[in-house]
Amino acid sequence: MSTPRRALLERPDWADFSFVARELRTETTGGAILLIAAAVAMVWANTPVSGVYAAISDFVPIPVEAWRVGPATFGLDLSLATWAGDGLLAIFFFVVGVELKRELLAGALRSPARAALPIAAAVGGILVPAAIYLTVVLRAGDSGAVRGWAVPVATDIAFALAVLAVLSTHLPSALRVFLLTLAVVDDMIAIIIIAVFYTADLRPLYLAAALLPLLVFAVLVRRRVTSGALLIPLALVTWLLVHESGVHATIAGVLLGLVVPVARSGSGQRCLASHLEHLWRPVSAGFAVPVFAFFSAGLDLRGDGLSSVFTTPTAVAVMLALVIGKPAGVMISTWLVARFTRAELDSDIGWLDLLGVSFLAGIGFTVALLINELAFVGDPVLIESVRGAIIFGSLGAAILATVVLIGRNRHYRRVEERETLDEDGDGVPDAFQSERGAES
Repeated sequence: MSTPRRALLERPDWADFSFVARELRTETTGGAILLIAAAVAMVWANTPVSGVYAAISDFVPIPVEAWRVGPATFGLDLSLATWAGDGLLAIFFFVVGVELKRELLAGALRSPARAALPIAAAVGGILVPAAIYLTVVLRAGDSGAVRGWAVPVATDIAFALAVLAVLSTHLPSALRVFLLTLAVVDDMIAIIIIAVFYTADLRPLYLAAALLPLLVFAVLVRRRVTSGALLIPLALVTWLLVHESGVHATIAGVLLGLVVPVARSGSGQRCLASHLEHLWRPVSAGFAVPVFAFFSAGLDLRGDGLSSVFTTPTAVAVMLALVIGKPAGVMISTWLVARFTRAELDSDIGWLDLLGVSFLAGIGFTVALLINELAFVGDPVLIESVRGAIIFGSLGAAILATVVLIGRNRHYRRVEERETLDEDGDGVPDAFQSERGAES
């Protein structure tokens, strides 16, 4: 195939050869960009030119005048902030869907014994925060806020793994596998929650119509067709029809990701799921998620903005659920399953290590912000307060995780130093010599 006609998804220059794209595939870089985008938004929203930030967020790039039949026909007269949540975030969920499919068929979730504990941790990390949230808002007499019960249940994969990657110079690699499995299952449940509980006006005909382009997409990728000229239009039509169905449009990204085939290890085939994830992760980490964070994290802390975060019962409930409920749910459910079943924690992971990971699970940034906007649509004041709670709660969870994991990292570094110490310079670690002498 000649270079000008090379398929967009097969070997795009930016994905195969760009240093920037390679960097964007690393967890630390993606997490750093996400953090920078959120910080810029928050600073901008608290400056004298905050009105410019609001104007950009509310700008409608496809106005009514641009349509002969009217934008209501397609529902695309959206603000930039809404496009970021409904459109760009679908790319993030596509990558999540592909990763979930790969983990289910060829990764950690393929083995029930290996997946049991992180799955239990994910379930506990959803039930306990939801229970704490509901307890707080109901005791405060705010029954109208019950709809936001799912705000603190999701773990931000990008942020959590980025923090772990920064801290983990000597932590056991099994800890990352545990966190990744927990976060993937967590996101899978969050996706189901969004589809079931936050679909306000379901239009089944549009949802049924979305199955047609999705089916064609699935047939093409199963036949290993990767031409962007074919797949991208089908993905866009699927997204549009899901958007019109009343189900949140990001679900289209998940569905498209789940139909991508996964080659089992040893099959000799190139894994298309890994290939597409490799191509689209830089777009997700370097553009889609940071742009969404930029439009979602612009919290005005002036006036009553900051105080409302710590005085509004719904916001307080979210913070408590993230900082206390998430780690408690993860730890309790993991311990119960390990105690009363045959499932065992990986021998390389200690319970203190797991405590650090449980705090990381409390970083609920991206999906929590999305559910916040879905749960409290029509109440911008409450959305602002809960947005602040998500930001401060996630920050608090990240700080607690850092404190625990820095201590554990220091512990494992000392262990490695003792195991590799060679005082006599004979090239054989002293610890190995001691063990050999004891055996003899």
